[in-house]
Amino acid sequence: MAESIPCSDTSLEQQLISWRRHLHQYPELSNQEHQTTAYITRWLQEKDIRLLPLALTTGVVAEIGHGSGPTIALRADIDALPIEELVDVDFRSQHAGVMHACGHDFHAAVMLGAACLLKKREQILPGKVRIFFQPAEEVSTGAKQFIRAGALNDVAAVFGLHNAPELPAGTFATRSGPFYANVDRFAIDITGKGAHAAKPEQGIDSIVTACNIVNALQTLPSRSFSSLESLVISVTRIQGGNTWNVLPQTVELEGTVRTYNAAIRAEIPERIEQLIGGIALALGAKAELKWYPGPPAVVNTREWADFSKQIARDAGYQVENAELQMSGEDFALYLQDVPGTFVSIGSNSEFGLHHPQFNPDESAIAPASRYFAQLAEAALHRLRATTVTPLQAVLSPSS
Repeated sequence: MAESIPCSDTSLEQQLISWRRHLHQYPELSNQEHQTTAYITRWLQEKDIRLLPLALTTGVVAEIGHGSGPTIALRADIDALPIEELVDVDFRSQHAGVMHACGHDFHAAVMLGAACLLKKREQILPGKVRIFFQPAEEVSTGAKQFIRAGALNDVAAVFGLHNAPELPAGTFATRSGPFYANVDRFAIDITGKGAHAAKPEQGIDSIVTACNIVNALQTLPSRSFSSLESLVISVTRIQGGNTWNVLPQTVELEGTVRTYNAAIRAEIPERIEQLIGGIALALGAKAELKWYPGPPAVVNTREWADFSKQIARDAGYQVENAELQMSGEDFALYLQDVPGTFVSIGSNSEFGLHHPQFNPDESAIAPASRYFAQLAEAALHRLRATTVTPLQAVLSPSS
C-alpha cells in the first residue's frame, strides 16, 4: 500500500481553488477548449510535468514517473455547457451563454492537484501515471479522440471522476459493475399537410401527430419491457410551426433513451419505429426515426472498484456505495479497453448538474486531489507486486 500523501498545504489548496475559478470564468464548449487547453498546459509545464506529443486538437495528456513499471491513467473532462450562468459570484462565466454547469472546471482542478502531488513523488513512483485532461465529454466524442491518438496505449488501469452535488464534500462513492447508463439520442421527423388553422380538415395535423407520439413513447418502458429493467425515454425538444394561424407541415421531435440492458438497447429503435409508424399511419401523416448511438454504459471492474473504496477508507474519507445513474459518460469507452473504475466526488451543491445555479463546494477539491494521487500510487504498487499481466492481476481472485 502506498504511504499517505499529505495535502494540508494551505497554499496548494488556494492554488486549486484559483485554478478552478479561472477555468470557471472562461468556459468553452466541446471541441472548442483551446484556451482551457493552453491554461492547463501552461501550469503543467510550469510544474515541469512532461506532456505526451499526441495528435490532439484540444485537451492534453500529462505523464509522471519513469522506468519500466506499469502505467495507470487518471481522467478529467474539461468542456462546458451552452447554459447562461445565474450564480452571483465574482468569478462567474465571462462567456455569454456558456457555463461550467457540470463541474468540469472542478474535475480539471482536482487532477491538476493530483498531478502536482504525484510530481513531488515522481522519483519513488513504481511506474507511470498518465493524466487525461479530456475535451468533448458532453458530446461524447472526447474519449474516442484520446483513444485514437494513443492516450490509452500501455495503460493497465484507468480511473475517472465526476462530482456529485447530492453528496457532502469529502465523500467518495463508487460501485462494482454497471454505474452509468447507455446513452442514445433520437430524432423524429413528422410530415403532415399544412393548412389554415381555421380549416384543419383540409390538412394533416403534424402537431397532433407529434403529441400522440410523445404520449405513446412514455408507454414503452412501462408496457413493453419488464418493470425490473432501468429504461428512460425522454422527449426533450419539439419544434414546429412559425405562426399562430397555420397548421405546420412538419414537426421535429428530439430526445434520449437511457438503458443498462444491451438487449433492450438494441431492441428500442425497432420498437420506436413501429410505434411512430402506426400512429402516423392512423392520422394520415408520416414519421421517420433517426437514431444516434451514444456511449455505452460505464461498467466498473469489480476489483478496481473495491480497491478504490479501500484506499479512501484507509485515508479516513467517508465512503458510500454509489447508486445507479441514468446519465451517461464517455469514460465508458476507456473501460471497454482497460479495467478500472469511475468514482463520484461529493460537491454538496444546492442545485444539480446542468442547472444555471450549480455551484460546487470548493472545499471538496483538495481532498479529491489527495485521494486520486494516493489511488494512483497505490494502484501502481498493486500492479507492480504481481508477475502476471495487468489484466490478469485485476481479475485474479487473490488480488
